[in-house]
Amino acid sequence: MRELIQVLKNRDYRLLWSGSVVSLIGDGATWTALAWLAITIGDAGSVAIMAVCYTMPIILGGTVIGPLMDRISRRFLLVADSLFRAVVIGAVPVIAFFGDVELWHLYVTAVAFGLLKIVPLAVVPTLVPELVEKRALHSATALESIAYGAAGMAGPAIGGVLIAVFDAPTVLLLDALTYLVFAACIMAIKAPLAAPEGNTSMSIRQSFGWKPVFALFRNDRVLVAITVSFALFNATVGMIRVVIPWIVVEQLDAGAGTLGVVLAIANSGALVGAFLSGVVKPTDRQMLRVGVLQLIGGLGLLFLFGPQVWMILLGLMILEFVSTPMTVSAQVLRLARIPADIRGRTMTFMRTLLQATSPSGSALAGPMLLAGLFAPLLLIAVLATSVPAAVIAVKYRNASYADELGLNDPEPEPEPEERKDEKAAAAS
Repeated sequence: MRELIQVLKNRDYRLLWSGSVVSLIGDGATWTALAWLAITIGDAGSVAIMAVCYTMPIILGGTVIGPLMDRISRRFLLVADSLFRAVVIGAVPVIAFFGDVELWHLYVTAVAFGLLKIVPLAVVPTLVPELVEKRALHSATALESIAYGAAGMAGPAIGGVLIAVFDAPTVLLLDALTYLVFAACIMAIKAPLAAPEGNTSMSIRQSFGWKPVFALFRNDRVLVAITVSFALFNATVGMIRVVIPWIVVEQLDAGAGTLGVVLAIANSGALVGAFLSGVVKPTDRQMLRVGVLQLIGGLGLLFLFGPQVWMILLGLMILEFVSTPMTVSAQVLRLARIPADIRGRTMTFMRTLLQATSPSGSALAGPMLLAGLFAPLLLIAVLATSVPAAVIAVKYRNASYADELGLNDPEPEPEPEERKDEKAAAAS
């Protein structure tokens, strides 16, 4: 934990991280509020449409906005995104104050949110290597995952409580304020956060577009292996999102309360894994670690074949538990390997692709479960996760990444006591 605390002592990184936490909690509360408004104004079908509007536009947003990531100031991108979405989210409570909120208002709000969600998803991690030392990259990346895990649990819970105490439009108004907090944190960062050096002096054709990203992937098999394996892993996660409610209703013959408990326990595994990823230091066999963790998660899904509740919970917890350390281990390696001048576009491309595979898995799971093909579906999920993981673990078992991850860099020498005394005297 000392490494995590040490990273948070970095003022610029602390501002980036704390602003992200506040905004992510607000996002979780917003989904709860939008879903509640949708089901009270409309019905369950309205919630389904809302979910599509909330998630699918990220693909279009990533495709259109991605090329801008390395051409424009990252500070401008984050602040402009925050201010725009604050206005969009805040428009719903304004409409509620003067009249009635209609479903199309909610759909437009969700689409706007989804279109721009890729901005913080891609830009925030690209800033981390600029704000922390190479040796601290693992801890800083782990803190990002901890933020997502904690906000994923706290945001919906806070949103539910506030809806009960106030109402759903008030929750949306509070989320609009969290965007302003995030924008203020970004503005307070002292680092320039400009476009990568050299890009603004190039022609637009040279520094704009996806061609450099595709060239990087043609020459870097490690990035290709990570992207393919994680895309299949996310597709599996999409399948499991549909499988869990089906198991609760069809196999356990239980209700919404049991579903809530199952999801909460599974998410707790992700949060524990997030903290563990910050405690465990990077290794020179980073790809081997990624492969082994994903393999454990895939094989853990076999427990879902069991009829007992504890077996189902164990399988879900294993999957969630390994997902964050696996993601952090891969993220550190990605950030170390991607050139700074195309890091924004590359992260946008990878995260857009990974976000797209999860709905694909969900789309496959629905018809298969309706057709009574639970066992084949679960087998597909196990194979989709385990096979690429096994390939990575075997192929890269002896590959070392110590230099890229800064593991061979000398430790900074401790400051002499005499120098500390001089600083203390000068400060006084």
